Amino acid sequence: MRNTLRKSRPVFTSLVLLGVFAGVMVYGPFQSRAYAPTNAITITNNSNREIRHVFLSAPDQNNWGSDQLGNSVIAANGGSFTVGNVSCNGPSIKVIAEDHDGCFFYQVVSCSENATWTISASDSPDCGN
Repeated sequence: MRNTLRKSRPVFTSLVLLGVFAGVMVYGPFQSRAYAPTNAITITNNSNREIRHVFLSAPDQNNWGSDQLGNSVIAANGGSFTVGNVSCNGPSIKVIAEDHDGCFFYQVVSCSENATWTISASDSPDCGN
């Protein structure tokens, strides 16, 4: 009986090690997709349109989150606003700014560091035309 236990112990140990290795191989690729949150996104509005809403979304989706401005606005011709504690599920995030007429500006920013976006006077908004 003692001989049987000694022979099965190496097999059991090998199976445990194989299971751990398989778990690492399956779970490892998911770890490589984890991104640190972006600390902040600063939006500067150099257009002549007041920005009333700012939304965040994955770059390849149209499922926008809640309005990041709350009751604030980004004034035309030089106003700015910083969205803090932004977290990303990928390497970048889409920022959507909506003006008082319901027209939109879009920008994809990197999630690897603090980001800035300047809406310039020459940028053409998407007004659904």
